Amino acid sequence: MAIQPIEERCAMTINVYVLIQVEEGEPWFIADRISNIEGVKTTHIVTGQYDIIAFAELNDLHELKDLIKKIHQVEGVRHTQTAVCIP
Repeated sequence: MAIQPIEERCAMTINVYVLIQVEEGEPWFIADRISNIEGVKTTHIVTGQYDIIAFAELNDLHELKDLIKKIHQVEGVRHTQTAVCIP
């Protein structure tokens, strides 16, 4: 039996929802910018505590870290909360 690196044995897509609070104003421009970030599949403007929900498919936790960093770099983003889907 060949030994495989742990990265190969655990290879699976990581699906996440990122709930995003933005500064007051129009969230559509911010959602559009976020939808262009690599890995993001959809963004939706929603009511409630958060203004935008983004869904992303990622390859690993490094990509998740990069995604959150890029979302926070979008002007107008105030706060995020990330929910990782359990397979």
